[in-house]
Amino acid sequence: MFVKQLSLFIENRSGRLGAACRALADRKINILALSLADTADFGILRLIVSDPDAGHETLKKAGFTVVGNDVLAVEVEDKPGGLADILDVLSREKVNVEYMYAFSSIRTKRAALIFRFEDSQTAIKKLTAAGIGVMNRIDVLGQ
Repeated sequence: MFVKQLSLFIENRSGRLGAACRALADRKINILALSLADTADFGILRLIVSDPDAGHETLKKAGFTVVGNDVLAVEVEDKPGGLADILDVLSREKVNVEYMYAFSSIRTKRAALIFRFEDSQTAIKKLTAAGIGVMNRIDVLGQ
């Protein structure tokens, strides 16, 4: 059910984001989805990559602080209101979203949302009970 996400702490200065992307590119690791949040001094780059283990190793060797954690990928119908419908279910069931970002799935050709929940197990139960598809690793990574 879970997908491995890599989170990097990056100094907020010219070239650091490019260096992380170049390190992955040189190892032929594809970035499938990303989110970047920044402050004055540093940013947090969250990535879903084609090979999470190799990505983690590559970025660490390139000098980045990297943390791997599990997130949920939720399939969403690519139409107006698709996200709102999912958020309605989560709100009604009182499931707290810590953060989220979106991407298109290679395998399903549908949009997907990456969620980090306060309580992932409850989120899975509530989403599946509402008929909302929680994607697996193969759906997301295509392998």
